[in-house]
Amino acid sequence: MDSLIGVVLITLSAICFGTNPIFARLSYEAGADPTTYLFLRFLIASPVMFIIMLIKGYKIPHGRLLTGLVMLSVIGAGTTFCFYTAIYYAPVNLIIVITYMYPTFVVLLSAVFLKQAITLLKIAALFLTIFGILMAVGVEYGGYGLGIVLGIGAALCHSSYLMLGSRFMQKAGSFQATTIIMILSAIIYGVYAGFQGSRLPMTFYGWAATTASALFSTALGSVTFFAGLKRINTSNAAIISTFEVVVTASLAVVILGEALSVQKIMGACLIISAVVILAKSEYAAYQTIIDRRRLKG
Repeated sequence: MDSLIGVVLITLSAICFGTNPIFARLSYEAGADPTTYLFLRFLIASPVMFIIMLIKGYKIPHGRLLTGLVMLSVIGAGTTFCFYTAIYYAPVNLIIVITYMYPTFVVLLSAVFLKQAITLLKIAALFLTIFGILMAVGVEYGGYGLGIVLGIGAALCHSSYLMLGSRFMQKAGSFQATTIIMILSAIIYGVYAGFQGSRLPMTFYGWAATTASALFSTALGSVTFFAGLKRINTSNAAIISTFEVVVTASLAVVILGEALSVQKIMGACLIISAVVILAKSEYAAYQTIIDRRRLKG
């Protein structure tokens, strides 16, 4: 029963996160720019997360741990800036597929910098991702060059964030680390918006979309994800989280009126398949390590 609740919570978090790009585009249509939208999103979401953190009695990270989280916040800000600027210049459906190549970047970066072995499964996932991206981009490259480059940049930044952040996340606690990173992100985007100037949403619906992005997509999405992660393993959570792509793609068609070609659907399916393969591969490797430790013990 506990596992079923975990699946439901992770699915709910995927739905929440999947609506974020849609709310962002609605905010843009109301006059906001990506930097101002991101500042408002984290400004509204971070106090909610901080209050929940205090209610649960979690400790506030400090010292070297806090310094590490500051570094992660800068990388995370790079990720969100690239992604949400990309969907400003290109269709949401195209960018969400491209950014889902980040697990492949993690594999490549881990092989280069951490000297981790690349297995046949990882090679298969790598090719699936490459073919998936080529199919998703297809003939739509024209006019969306900047958006595509920023989408790839978001995937690369997110990969670096995951690689560097795992240790800090474990030491600080995932919920606490995420909360502090949201607060720091609000400060980073606030300073940036102060220098470049801000463009606020000009309509009620624009403000409603921005607020919904902060409270529903970001805060509720984070809370339900971490609650679900306590009940099911990381591998299954990663696989269920790919439902986020389905949510975003569907809402982009229904709400934003974007076209969704068969070619793009097939490309997305290839990339999701690669994510599933990598998640299962990592979990199998983790279980092998645990089993060996049990035998030695």
